[in-house]
Amino acid sequence: MGSNDRVRVAIVGLRGRGFDHIKTYHGIPGVEIAALCDIDESVIRMRLQDLEKIDAPAPKTYGDYRKLLEDKSIDAVSIATPNHWHSLMAIWACQAGKDVYVEKPLSHTWWEGKQLVAAVSKYNRIVQHGTQCRSSVGVKQAVQHLRDGLVGDVYMARGLCYKWRDTIGKKPIEAVPAGVNYDLWLGPAPDLGFTRNRFHYNWHWFWDTGNGDVGNQGIHEMDTARWGLGVKFPTKVSAMGAHVMFDDDQQTPNLLSCNFEFDGPDSKRRILQFEVRHWITNNEAEIGKFGKSSVPPAGLSATAKPASSKAAPLGSPSAKKNTIGNIYYGPKGYLAIQDYDTYRTWLGEAAEPGPSGQGGERHFANFIDCVRSRKKEDLGAPVEEGHISCTMVHLANVSYRLGRTLNFDPKTEQVIGDEEANRLLRNADRGYRRGFEIPENV
Repeated sequence: MGSNDRVRVAIVGLRGRGFDHIKTYHGIPGVEIAALCDIDESVIRMRLQDLEKIDAPAPKTYGDYRKLLEDKSIDAVSIATPNHWHSLMAIWACQAGKDVYVEKPLSHTWWEGKQLVAAVSKYNRIVQHGTQCRSSVGVKQAVQHLRDGLVGDVYMARGLCYKWRDTIGKKPIEAVPAGVNYDLWLGPAPDLGFTRNRFHYNWHWFWDTGNGDVGNQGIHEMDTARWGLGVKFPTKVSAMGAHVMFDDDQQTPNLLSCNFEFDGPDSKRRILQFEVRHWITNNEAEIGKFGKSSVPPAGLSATAKPASSKAAPLGSPSAKKNTIGNIYYGPKGYLAIQDYDTYRTWLGEAAEPGPSGQGGERHFANFIDCVRSRKKEDLGAPVEEGHISCTMVHLANVSYRLGRTLNFDPKTEQVIGDEEANRLLRNADRGYRRGFEIPENV
């Protein structure tokens, strides 16, 4: 494929994040939205109307993803479905000769991510993980400061996922809405009856389809924390938490504290702490106290503002702001990242303001560039890196569910001396519905 060739993209899962995919691809030169796929007929009709409003050509539509993959004219698929479908759809796409943009987290369990990495290698596909911080000019500048020793030898990173999330309440089992193919929505997951809480968005809070907030919003901060710390797989994981405050249908914790231990590249121990908090909480390192910085639309070019010698206020304080970001600690000071694109530093014992900066991301455009060039090494977020960070999410959830510390072997990617934990990482006890199994041999 040449640099000027049109890339024909199919977008799968259209209601929430998938609509962002539509808007972003529409703004990238040389990209054609060739097909839309969703299990809800009303959502497909709505997105066709949206495309008509912006004078975009009407794409083909599919209710069954497997039929879409038979279309030889489609170059790439962009997956924005619930988590339990991510890996299987991406594996099938690789087998069908398509390139893939797969939303975060790229896997619902460790085993799925392991098999996706194998499929990407076997079929030599371009696959981008939806952790867009990897393509953020501001975040890359912040990580370079860490590599250059601005705060000294970084010994600890913190990932913060403090979001204002209300109760989901309780919903009864009811009839499947007209026009919804619920069997295909479930795919690999068991059928426990349709409820509104197990459907749109709230599926995040059930183990059969989601990974809790550590695997929802949190995977962005988990990946960025590990990236800045400069480590790969952990050697020890411990997570404690609870589902607090609300009496509702949610299964996953809304309060979770995770600790990861690593053998650093210099044989020195590294620590990564990660926290999920819902509802009222404090801020840390001023993250979340200020208005969200201005980010250029995804898919458009963006450059970082020059780093200043003094950190400047970023906006007006707000009492009800999410605290989403990362903090890195070294002997010379600390660095904080917020809003996917902005960083600030404080140096010395007096915590004097140091360099700061910001810059937007072009993650989807980076994917399209690599589809054309076939250069995997230019991907902002390759699946190999995504798999490591997603494995940390899965290890934390398994530690929480079993109530014990896990010792992990980075070479075998297995928990040492704990078969129950390894079975959870593989989803071996629940398994997959017939026809939607993760293939043993990709």
